[in-house]
Amino acid sequence: MRAGKTTFASLLAGGDRRSLGRASDAVALVLQDPARLAELVHCLWSDEAVVRMRAADAVEKVSRERPELLHAFKAELLGLAGESRQQEVLWHLAQIIPRLRLTRTERQRGIAQLKEYLQDRSAILRTLALQSLGDMAGDDPALREEVINLIEEALHSGTAAMKARARKLLVQLGA
Repeated sequence: MRAGKTTFASLLAGGDRRSLGRASDAVALVLQDPARLAELVHCLWSDEAVVRMRAADAVEKVSRERPELLHAFKAELLGLAGESRQQEVLWHLAQIIPRLRLTRTERQRGIAQLKEYLQDRSAILRTLALQSLGDMAGDDPALREEVINLIEEALHSGTAAMKARARKLLVQLGA
């Protein structure tokens, strides 16, 4: 690391989990210098919960702008999606999974993980997982029917946010 170069761990540290801190600065740095993405992804395993949360937010925002940058990290991200217990990290990983360029096996693993999230205690995670499954079903006829059934189930038994999202997803999928 060059002298004077800000580390992502220090950029994302401090404060508490009610604030995103300087996560947007981390996004800008990676978009400016994609080679730094590895350092940001490494922060997803930080000992500090606030750093993990902010790194997940930043990685998710990078995935919106430049999803191809995450291709080299898809195995790590899918692994973390199954092992992390921090809700804020999972929220972001649920949004990242459909943006990854996955092999058939990786895609099945990602879909299985998103389905598992539908059973989580976090209504936010369940809603995000439902959206991500809907996104993945849009270009996968084999998955479409199953996801429509999950969406219809959420329409009847989900939280108010899940019901609202389910209605939008049914329109999105033309169901």
